[in-house]
Amino acid sequence: MNTSPAARPVLRMGRIGYLNVLPIYHPLEAGILPHDYELVSGPPALLNTMMARGELHVSSCSCFEYACRPERYFLVEDLSIGSRGPVMSVLLLSRLPVEQLQGKEILISGETHTSVALLRLLMHDRYRCEVAYRTGQVTPAVNSPTPPVAFLAIGDEALRLRNHPDYPYRLDLAEAWRDWTGLPFIFGLWVVSRAAADLFHDDPGALLRRGRDWGLSHMDVILDLTAHGCPLSRQELDFYYRKGLVYSLGDEEQQGLSLFYAKLAQAGMIPAVPPLEFFRR
Repeated sequence: MNTSPAARPVLRMGRIGYLNVLPIYHPLEAGILPHDYELVSGPPALLNTMMARGELHVSSCSCFEYACRPERYFLVEDLSIGSRGPVMSVLLLSRLPVEQLQGKEILISGETHTSVALLRLLMHDRYRCEVAYRTGQVTPAVNSPTPPVAFLAIGDEALRLRNHPDYPYRLDLAEAWRDWTGLPFIFGLWVVSRAAADLFHDDPGALLRRGRDWGLSHMDVILDLTAHGCPLSRQELDFYYRKGLVYSLGDEEQQGLSLFYAKLAQAGMIPAVPPLEFFRR
């Protein structure tokens, strides 16, 4: 009879397939920081779905997903994807000034939940502008014979399209939030599945934070990796990683996140303001 202990299950970690998380994940993917996780890459909406199905144990996750189903997750401490100003990669690009979009239709990407929710809040509550929304693939639509009047682009697609000559009006959603509230905006969080919490012998957040710290302290390596095929210059990339993005979840970031949740709840987009409950081992 085999009396050996049962093998430890393989823990699966979700990774957003965008440049903005490269400083966190490169040390893990390159073997600089050894680990036992299976890394799974995908857009935010897909990772949200996989976490909801129990196909991932820990993952980057949209803050909107956490707000909708907080009973499923614990938050990873002191880790996020956010911005204290212009983020450069979450943009409303338009043929018209934002104030003239009343009654128009905005094309939105199906890859994001948080950015769409933020756009809806900004258009309705800040700009007092009633618009329609249509979900579709952004780049093919922009290149079609009937391109949209305005569209929301995120991630690498936003970096590619941000200077499109047919869309001279650009609204950086993180900058608009900061101007509106005075607080950082948090787009993404890292979460641990509550159902899988007992499988973790160590805090996965510790590994992810070590990855972040390594990436930010070896920015030349990250820039070398990112530069190939990227629409940003090296100087722009350096600004993007060091100034455009924030990777922490300190007091001010939590205030911004909680205010976003309060506005979403007031608008009826989420059932209630979720508590921020962190995974601790």
